[in-house]
Amino acid sequence: MSDLTDLYQQVILDHNRRPRNRGVLPTANRVAHGDNPTCGDQCSVYLRVDGDRIAEISFDGQGCAISQASASLMTTQLKGKSAPEARALYDSFHHIVTSGETPDEISDLAAFAGVHAFPARIKCATLGWHAALEALTSPAAVTPASGA
Repeated sequence: MSDLTDLYQQVILDHNRRPRNRGVLPTANRVAHGDNPTCGDQCSVYLRVDGDRIAEISFDGQGCAISQASASLMTTQLKGKSAPEARALYDSFHHIVTSGETPDEISDLAAFAGVHAFPARIKCATLGWHAALEALTSPAAVTPASGA
């Protein structure tokens, strides 16, 4: 089990040190922001939605390694997904971080299973996901320039 724990830690460290899809997405037609006042984490998620799919996604913000790595990994997982598929992925991720159970099919999301042992960090891990779902589903998240 130690090898698996080490692998999971490496996934989190890698996404924290070299975040994927970080920065403002100039072509975004949806955006939402999340704040965790308990620890100061902040995350903005930018989406370009085409039809019913997330064509492009990025995030920007600051915070602990868990929040930043989770947001980075989230962008790699949600690109190309529909709103119901994104919700299903979030539900799986939320189950992982709250229970510590990993799905039968091991994925990078399982790297966050250890978060369950630190309940205060669950908000850190889910911050970007909440912002992404808000951007995807809330009419208020439509950017003025997009007209979507």
